Amino acid sequence: MPEQDETTRRAFLGLAGSAAMLGTIPVVTVRPAEATPAMLTAAIRNVVGEAVVRTGKVKLDVPPLVENGNTVPLTVSVASPMTADNHVRSIHVFNEKNPQPNVGNFYLGPRAGRAQVSTRIRLADSQKVVAIARLSDDTFWSASVDVVVTLAACTEEVI
Repeated sequence: MPEQDETTRRAFLGLAGSAAMLGTIPVVTVRPAEATPAMLTAAIRNVVGEAVVRTGKVKLDVPPLVENGNTVPLTVSVASPMTADNHVRSIHVFNEKNPQPNVGNFYLGPRAGRAQVSTRIRLADSQKVVAIARLSDDTFWSASVDVVVTLAACTEEVI
């Protein structure tokens, strides 16, 4: 480790120890950020810019009702021949109420064989999940699913 990092750590620990002796340690409560539909819109605009996002070509496979939001299976597939002239460049997954609305970005090329990604995500609450695909002709296509979560994730409170 660089010496400056060690000095900074020692200084911090010294201050923390002094504060503990004086009984002045503040209690910090960490809560998830309040996500809004406007944050979802902003995250999508960050990826697509001013381009029009059309509905179709994208299939979003997520269970409409999940018991536990900690691990929700998700598969996104896009109807594409995946040739050099006509392929999917990227797939982006967003959600409406999590503190981070952009769940994942997946980059593909014509040699991927098929335009499909599968993963598991955490959902803070019942919400909309959106998948957007960017094709090689710079068009954007989307699909969305409303997911009902009976036991939410991302809502633990640390004191």
